[in-house]
Amino acid sequence: MAKPETPLLTTDVIICLNGDAGKVVVIERRNPPPGWALPGGFVDVGETLEAAAIREAREETGLDVKLERLLGCYSDPRRDERGHTVSAVYIVHASGEPAAADDAKSVKVVDPADRSLKLAFDHRLILDDFLRYRDTGEVASLRVSPQ
Repeated sequence: MAKPETPLLTTDVIICLNGDAGKVVVIERRNPPPGWALPGGFVDVGETLEAAAIREAREETGLDVKLERLLGCYSDPRRDERGHTVSAVYIVHASGEPAAADDAKSVKVVDPADRSLKLAFDHRLILDDFLRYRDTGEVASLRVSPQ
């Protein structure tokens, strides 16, 4: 049987810093596509989604995170201009001061409702889902589009 061709698997994290869901960590991407983004990256073969989320957060921000919840999975084939990726997005908590490393050119702490920030990928949609979760406890909506 031929190996199936599938989307690449990624994970992203919404880091609530110092117990404050009104402040999240974003990174400025070092590599294309440009812009600000949630910390995250590709899942390695043999790695769980959860382990990848923790690893990517540490690699890009220097923070050790604690997973709280899976916010949702994002799979729109157009979400990444480099090709089809599917991302599992986690809400996590961390303490301390983030520092840019690895694929992050810089890092900052922002209000997740701030719409002035140029975000890469579908990260504005993800942060909107996070804001709804923060306010109502509802995780990301299922988005079914016709084939």
